[in-house]
Amino acid sequence: MERRDPPAGVQQVAVVLEGLGAQFQPQHLSEPAPTAAAAAQALGVPVAAIANSVVFTTDAGPVLVMVSGAHRADPLVLSSLVGVNEMRPAAAAQVRAWTGQPVGGVAPVGHPSPLRTLVDVELAHFPSVWCGAGDPQWMLRTSYAELLRITAGEAAEVGDLAPPEAS
Repeated sequence: MERRDPPAGVQQVAVVLEGLGAQFQPQHLSEPAPTAAAAAQALGVPVAAIANSVVFTTDAGPVLVMVSGAHRADPLVLSSLVGVNEMRPAAAAQVRAWTGQPVGGVAPVGHPSPLRTLVDVELAHFPSVWCGAGDPQWMLRTSYAELLRITAGEAAEVGDLAPPEAS
């Protein structure tokens, strides 16, 4: 695999992670991985070890949910956990505004302002967890404990098993 310098968004995430004293390992993918299944295949890891970054809009502001690729975040469960009346997935423009990162590459940190974050407890079953690194072709490896620490996240049961992704 050829060596590739990370784009600015990935470099910004790396600076934040280094400032937090985080243990992480960025990985360049040969092409964007738009689904957890595609990311898992590219990395050679179980789909459940992929932490999808899903941003929701609520009446109390944005919420980032780091959800296992094996789960589907349930807005009703999430709204109860967060204590809001309604949660719905944010539009791509909102995601970019709140995170400074594109959909498909949202990292757990490096946003213009910290986001309230929920972290799926399913991810605790894996020694390594993979999440976006600020760009759709970059992922970073960390641990569940580190993910909770760096995001100041709340461990949560965020939903149910996801249906298999179409190939």
